[in-house]
Amino acid sequence: MSTSSLGSGSGRSARAGRRAGVGVTRPGLVWAVPATVFFLLFALLPLVLVAVLSFTSWDGVGAPAFNGLDNWTKLLHDPVMTQSIWLTLVLTVAGVVVQTPVSILLGVWAAGHQRNRAVLSAVFFIPLLLSATAISVVWRAILDPNFGVPSQMQWLFGDGNLMGSQSGAIAVLTFVGMWQWTPMHALLYQGGARAVPQVLYQAAAIDGAGKVRQFLHITLPQLRNTMITSVILMLVGGLTTFDTVLILTQGGPGTDTTNSAYYMYQQAFKSFDFGSGSAIALVLVVVATLISLAVVRLSGYDKMRGTTEGL
Repeated sequence: MSTSSLGSGSGRSARAGRRAGVGVTRPGLVWAVPATVFFLLFALLPLVLVAVLSFTSWDGVGAPAFNGLDNWTKLLHDPVMTQSIWLTLVLTVAGVVVQTPVSILLGVWAAGHQRNRAVLSAVFFIPLLLSATAISVVWRAILDPNFGVPSQMQWLFGDGNLMGSQSGAIAVLTFVGMWQWTPMHALLYQGGARAVPQVLYQAAAIDGAGKVRQFLHITLPQLRNTMITSVILMLVGGLTTFDTVLILTQGGPGTDTTNSAYYMYQQAFKSFDFGSGSAIALVLVVVATLISLAVVRLSGYDKMRGTTEGL
């Protein structure tokens, strides 16, 4: 065998090896430096500073004074803090229960080929273009008990003051949150539904399965991974809801809608007690992290190795 033949054979083997990933050098650690620096400066460092402030007494002026566990002891015996945790969990669970089915149905529908689907999808996704502050201002005007829609439909809304009771205010916050965030989660489900292999639907149709059975036995199981991701985002978002409460209810009536994030704002920026505010913020971070990890572990999401949706 000639030398040229050996050379060409070894060249082809090397190229084949590179295509198969054999002998390919992975990127060095230097490629991770920008992301690592960004994470340290804008995520880890602020978190460490908040943890330090939670053990101090500071009004925002002068130097913080170390006070040990005083902030944490005060929070443990604070009835408003206990109520805010309960309310935060209620709003979070309500958001997941309401948004998940609506998002799935809209996302699966938007993944189809219906007439005028693109136009209607664009209309549904308009809230994604608006900020939470703008959405809250709009709905506050719409639901105003004196000049809004409820005042013109008292046969349905009674005195028109939907946010005059705790149950009504919670219902309003849940509805506005659904209107704001459902499009984003529907977009996730739309992408997941389009990734489902069409051969599964074709086989089901041959076996006589209708649209409803295909949705229940093919689409939903295949959207399992997407559903877990969506629920985690809903949980973290629900635990940190602030601007909607600030603009729509301001924690009222009384403290009936004062969730933990809004209570943190009150303590830090209204009462100028940044130590207690930092302690509340740290509690929120820990709770959100633990819940997210629990969802990932209980769902088995961390053990999935398949590259196909739902496998």
